[in-house]
Amino acid sequence: MGFKITDKRDLNSEDYLIEVEAPHIAEKLKPGNFVILLIHPKGERVPMSVQKAKNGRISMFIKKLGKTSIELYEKYQVGDYIDHIVGPLGNPVELKRYGNIVIASDLVCGHAENYNLSESLSAIDGNHVISIQSFPNKNEIYPRDVLAESVCHEYYLTTLDGSYGLKGHYLDVLRKLLDEGRVDIIFAGGDINSLRELANLTKPYGIPTYVTVRQIMVDGTGMCGSCRVLVDGEVKFSCVDGPIFNAHKVDFDDVLRRLARFRKEEREAMEFYKRRQQMNVEG
Repeated sequence: MGFKITDKRDLNSEDYLIEVEAPHIAEKLKPGNFVILLIHPKGERVPMSVQKAKNGRISMFIKKLGKTSIELYEKYQVGDYIDHIVGPLGNPVELKRYGNIVIASDLVCGHAENYNLSESLSAIDGNHVISIQSFPNKNEIYPRDVLAESVCHEYYLTTLDGSYGLKGHYLDVLRKLLDEGRVDIIFAGGDINSLRELANLTKPYGIPTYVTVRQIMVDGTGMCGSCRVLVDGEVKFSCVDGPIFNAHKVDFDDVLRRLARFRKEEREAMEFYKRRQQMNVEG
């Protein structure tokens, strides 16, 4: 039968939320884990971050970027079934007392992780969780009920153009918090270039900084080697050794090179999907 879609809604012009029934995954999933979707038997395997896992359901934030994410958005509605979901995969964050924790994000996958991690770490005595979420402008900000504002102790929302909240990026807010000595550890996800800047920013302060490295995965079980990451000069795989790594040890130049490997195939898959859709309309 598959996994029933129980909620689907737009988050902004490019991102959307999908919630599905997946009790065996929801029961075991922890912040830092991810899942892999296979929307139909002939589809590709796509890794997804999880925003929430409760009451036998998991919710994910997804960007309309590639062929599968657009097909899921256009063809699947509440009540439909996704063929398969694999998870939980990857290594979870250790949930313990850290002190002053900053959780930062600027893209869809990072925003999902921000919510999940903020909620879990805020529930632990002795933690003070500061969430920072960055968006391009006020029109791209997510609905308030899915922002991490409601599940953390201190919250900052920034827009790059200053149209809402603080003007700038989470790095600007973080720089001020670091100078004030208010940070014991950082978790971040989203744009890889931002994560590289984050690593460069925090290293002189000696603040532990952990980032989600989103390499392109194929099987998600460590067999294919596609999601290779160089960490402190050693080969790791994002799917089984990560996806969260010490930012000060990640070779971000290698990460960025490998992210570009399948752009031709991704473009061709999208073009083929659009042609098929057009043929169906015309035929």
